[in-house]
Amino acid sequence: MLPQLVLISLLGLTWTTVTGLPCTQTFPSQPPPSTVNSVRPSDVAVLSSIGLHMHSTELSMVVSRLRELMTLFNPALISPLSDETNLYASHFAQQSTLVEQAKEVSLYLQNNQVIDVDRDWKLVLLFVQVDQLCACKQQQVQSVIQAAVEEVDRAVQLLHSQLKRTIISIALWDGEHDTFQHKMCPCMETNSEGEIRLLRALMTHSLQESLDELMVKKRWYGDRDDFTVTLQDKPFVTDLSTVASGKPFSESEATQQTDKLMVQMWTNLLQPTVGQDNTEDNGKIITLPCPTEDRPFLRTEGNSPSYHHSDVSPLLHPFTGTEMSCEDFSPSASTPTSVHELRPGDIKVVAAVGDSLTAGNGIASSQNNILDVLRQYRGLSWSIGGDENLTTVTTLPNILKLFNHNLTGYSIGMGKQHTPQAFLNQAVAGAKSKDLPSQVRALVERMKKDSRINFESDWKVITVFIGGNDMCDHCYNSLLYSVENYVRNVRESLDYLHKEVPRALVNLVEPLHIIPLREMHMDTSIKCPTWLVNILCPCVILPKPKSKALEMLEDLNRSYQRLLRELVESSQYDTRSDFTVVLQPFLREIIVPRLPDGLPDRSYFSADCFHLSQKAQTLMARSLWNNMLEPLGNKTTKQDFTVDVDLKCPTKTSPFFRTYNNSNYTYAGPSPTPGPIQNWGSDFSCVDLAPSDAVPTSVHKLRPADIKVVAALGDSSTAGTGAKAKNLFDLNKDYKGVSWSIGGDKTLETVTTLPNILRKFNPSLKGFSRGQGPIQKGFNMASPGAKTSELPAQVQALIKAMRQNKEVNFEKDWKLVTIFVGGNDLCHYCLDQNNLSPTNYSHNLMLSLDILYKEVPRLLVNVVTILQIYQLKTVKRNTLGCSLLQRTSCPCVINPLENSPELEEIKQINHKYQAEIQYLISGDRYDGKEDFSVVLQPFLENSFIPHIGKGEPDPSFFSLDCFHISERAHSEMAIALWNNMLEPVGRKQAYNNFTYDRSKIHCPSEASPFIFTKINSLPSPPVITTTSSSPTPTIPVPKCPSSMPVWVPVAVGIVSLLAGITVAWLLLSCTQSWRNKVERGEKMKGTGF
Repeated sequence: MLPQLVLISLLGLTWTTVTGLPCTQTFPSQPPPSTVNSVRPSDVAVLSSIGLHMHSTELSMVVSRLRELMTLFNPALISPLSDETNLYASHFAQQSTLVEQAKEVSLYLQNNQVIDVDRDWKLVLLFVQVDQLCACKQQQVQSVIQAAVEEVDRAVQLLHSQLKRTIISIALWDGEHDTFQHKMCPCMETNSEGEIRLLRALMTHSLQESLDELMVKKRWYGDRDDFTVTLQDKPFVTDLSTVASGKPFSESEATQQTDKLMVQMWTNLLQPTVGQDNTEDNGKIITLPCPTEDRPFLRTEGNSPSYHHSDVSPLLHPFTGTEMSCEDFSPSASTPTSVHELRPGDIKVVAAVGDSLTAGNGIASSQNNILDVLRQYRGLSWSIGGDENLTTVTTLPNILKLFNHNLTGYSIGMGKQHTPQAFLNQAVAGAKSKDLPSQVRALVERMKKDSRINFESDWKVITVFIGGNDMCDHCYNSLLYSVENYVRNVRESLDYLHKEVPRALVNLVEPLHIIPLREMHMDTSIKCPTWLVNILCPCVILPKPKSKALEMLEDLNRSYQRLLRELVESSQYDTRSDFTVVLQPFLREIIVPRLPDGLPDRSYFSADCFHLSQKAQTLMARSLWNNMLEPLGNKTTKQDFTVDVDLKCPTKTSPFFRTYNNSNYTYAGPSPTPGPIQNWGSDFSCVDLAPSDAVPTSVHKLRPADIKVVAALGDSSTAGTGAKAKNLFDLNKDYKGVSWSIGGDKTLETVTTLPNILRKFNPSLKGFSRGQGPIQKGFNMASPGAKTSELPAQVQALIKAMRQNKEVNFEKDWKLVTIFVGGNDLCHYCLDQNNLSPTNYSHNLMLSLDILYKEVPRLLVNVVTILQIYQLKTVKRNTLGCSLLQRTSCPCVINPLENSPELEEIKQINHKYQAEIQYLISGDRYDGKEDFSVVLQPFLENSFIPHIGKGEPDPSFFSLDCFHISERAHSEMAIALWNNMLEPVGRKQAYNNFTYDRSKIHCPSEASPFIFTKINSLPSPPVITTTSSSPTPTIPVPKCPSSMPVWVPVAVGIVSLLAGITVAWLLLSCTQSWRNKVERGEKMKGTGF
C-alpha cells in the first residue's frame, strides 16, 4: 500500500493510470555488491546530478521525481536535491561547466560525513544540454559537438579519479524548447522554423553518436570493477506539440510530460527486459518497469551490452546514372507559342520550389554520418539538380540537357536557397505549404533579374512539390494544416505564377503517400533512429496501428491529393496558350523497397531514415520525366521503388510534353458552387435520446435528456448583442434567442444553440431565451459589457429567478449553467490593472461558483475558457463601425501597436486568466457534493479566427463593429461547447474548428452516455500489474456506494498511509545495516549542497 500511495504522490498525475509498482525486487543485495555490474536500485545510497543549470526547470522536476521514485527502493537515499528548491540556481547561476560541477559533486561527496564515500554505491546523472550548444553554420556543428564530447570526457575522468563505487549515467537533454536557445544563440533567428528544428534534431543525434563512440573508445571507463559509465540510449526530448503549434502546455499537460520523461529516465537506468519500450498507451496509461528476478540490476555495458553506432556497415555508393536511347533530341523548328506544342528541346529554364526533398538534404550522406543530413545537395536533387551529367547523376535537368545543352536554372553543388549555386532551386528545408507563396515570389524575382534568362521569351519548366511536413505536424494543429489551408496555399502560389510568369509549364507533383514511411520504424533490427524521426515527423510515426490518429492521417493525405486534382481540374490555369499546370501523380501510391529477407531496404534513405538517398532520388527523377510524357488520364500513379524504371522517349506521334489539350483530355471542371447558406442550423443524427431510467442522484450519471433547466451567465457574447445586426443601430440590440449557450429561437434545423440541441433530448426543457430584448430572456442573466466582478450579482439574480419560477422544481430538476466571462476585463485591463488582475478575475469567478455550490442543488456548471482576445486586432473592415466602435469596445487590445510592450502584456495577462481559471477548477474545491460539478470546457483556449485569404479574417463571424460575434459564430460556439461536453476531462478539444458543416454535432455513445465530468472521465479502476517475472495476485477494488460521504475515502487513505509508513519503519528497524543508513539519513536533513 505504501509504495502505491507514494507513487501517486510523486507522479502528480490527475488523469493517468499508472501500473508497474509495487515491485518485488526492492531489497538490497546481501552481501553488498562489489562490482558495478551487480548493483541493484536498492543498493544505491547516493544520487547526484551534474549538468543542470538555472534554466533547467523541467529537468530539475524530472530528476526530483526520479529521486522520489528511488526512495521506494532505498528510503535512506541521500541526494543533494532532496528538499532544497532551486538548488542549482545558486550554485550554478553562472552556467558553470560540467568539469566545475563535477568538482563540486566530488568535494561534496568526500566531505559529507553522512556518506561513506569508499563503501556507499553512488549513481551520478550527467546531463548534456543541447540547448546550450550553438552552431549557426553547418561547418561549425562538428567542432561544437567535439567540444561538448571533450568536456564530458574531462568531467568523467575527474570523477573517475576521485570516486569509488560509482555508476555515471550520461543523458542528452533536449527539453527547454523556449526562447532560451535564441538568447544563447541569437544567429538562430535568421533560420526558418523548419531549418532550426532539423539542425537541432540532427545535432542532438550526432552528439549522441559521438558520445557513444567516446564510450566505446574509453571502454566505458571500466578499468576498475567499482566504476563505469553508461550512455542512455536515446536523448530526452520533450513533446514537440508546443513547438509545432506555438501553444504552451496546460498545467496538467506539463505535469504529464514531466512524468513521461521521468519514466523514460527510470527505464533507461534498468537492465532492458522484453517489452520494456511499451511504456504508454494513448498517453493515458504509464507502466513503470520493475527490476526482474533474472535482470535485477542497474544497466551497465557489462551486464547489458548495447547496440553501437560504430557497428554500422557503410553503404556502397549506388549507381545513380541513367542511359537514354532516344532517337530524336531536336527542338521545334521555331520557338512554339503554345504550351501544348512544347518539346523537351524547347525548354530553356528549369526551376523548383518545395521542402528538403527538393533542397536535397542528405542525398549523398553515408548511413553512418547523420550530421551530413544537414548538408543540402542541391546539385543532386531529383527535379532541379544539375551536377555532372545523366550518365552519373539522374535528375530532370540532366535529362533535359540532352535535348538542350544551353539549359539554365538548375542548381549545382551544395548550399542553401539564397546561394548562387542554388540558382532557381528555391526549396527550403522544413518548408510547409504556408511557406510556398514566399518561395514562389523569390523564384520569380530571381528569374526576372538574371541576365541568363529571357523572362518573356524563354520556355520554363517549374516543379512544385510540397505537403510532407504539413502531414508531419497536422496532429498538433489540425486547423493550420487543414486540407482547406493546404490547398489555399498551393492555389495562391499557382495564381502568382499564372499571373507573373509567361511561357511556363508547371509540374504540380502530388504529395507522396506518406504512411509507408512508418515501415522503416516498425522493426528495430533496421537500426533506424526512430526517436529522431519522431521529432521530425511525429504525426506520421507516433500513431499506433489501426488507431483513429492513423485513420485521420490517411484521410488527410488522400484529401491533400484529391484537392490538388480538383484544383487543376478546375481549368483555372488554362486561360491562355502559354501557361498550364499539369498534375504529376506518380507518388500517389508508394511501394517500399525490400531486401531478400523482407525487411525494408534502408539504402533508399539517408542516414536519418527520413530523407531520401540518391538511389531513391534517381527513381523519382525518372518517374517525373515519364509522367511528363504520359497523357492525362493515363499517367502512372504508383512509385514502386522495387522496380528499375526506364526512361521514356518522345515519339514522332507524341513529341510534346503532355497537357490536357494534346492529350484530348476534358477537365471535370470546377466543383459545383454551393448555393447561398439560408441559415446557421445543424443536422441532428443522434439515435439514443432517452433519459435515465430513474432520475439520477449523481451529476456523474447525468444524460443529456435528464437536464430540465438551462441558464447562462456572462457578457455580450452570451446576451447575443449585435448577433443579427443589419445596421449600426442594431448593434445595441440583444438577440438573446440565437445566443450560443442559452438561445432557443425556432429549432435546431435553423438556429444552432445548446438549448436547441438539448431540446432534441428533452422537448420540455426550460430556461432558454427567445427573441430580442429582456421580455423572453428566460434564465439568460448575461449583461452586455459585464466584467467578472459583476458575476456574483448575476448568480444571485439567477437563483432568485429559478426559485420564483413555478415551472421549475428547484430542488429536484437537473440544471445546466454555462458561464463565459472575462473578455471585457481584458479589453479594459490597461485602464484598471489592479481591479482587473488575473487574481481578481479568479477570485470573482470563485465567489460565483461558491454561491452556486452552496445554494443550488442538482447542478452541472460549464465554465468556458476565456479566448485569446488579442486576435481581434486582425479583424478589420473599411467601415465606420469597425474603425471606431471596435476601438471603443476593446481599447486595451485594439489600440496598442503590433509587437508593442502593451500588447505583449495583454497576451501574458490573457494566458494568466486561462491559467487561473484552470487552477481553480482543476482542484477539489467543488468535489464535495454528489449532485454538483464544475467542468472547464476549453474549446476557446487556443482560439483561431478563420481566414478567407492571406491574413484576412472571415468577416462573417463578426457583427458590424468587428467586435461582437455574429449568428454564425454563435452557431459554431454552440457546436463546440456541446462537443466539449461529450469529451472526457483531460482529452477535450482545446481549439475551435469554425468551418461550416451542418453535420458536426456529436452524439453520446452507448459506452459513454453521460455528460463528462472530472469523476466519470477517470478510467475504470485498474488492476495493479508489474513487469516483474514474479506473479503478483490482483486485488479487486471495491466500489463504494454513491451515498458514501466524500471524507470517508480521504480519511481511509490517510490512515492507510500512516499505517504503511509505520509498518515500513518497523521492518527497516529490524535490519541492522538499514538502521545505520536511516540514522545517517536523519543527520543529512540539516545539510545542503
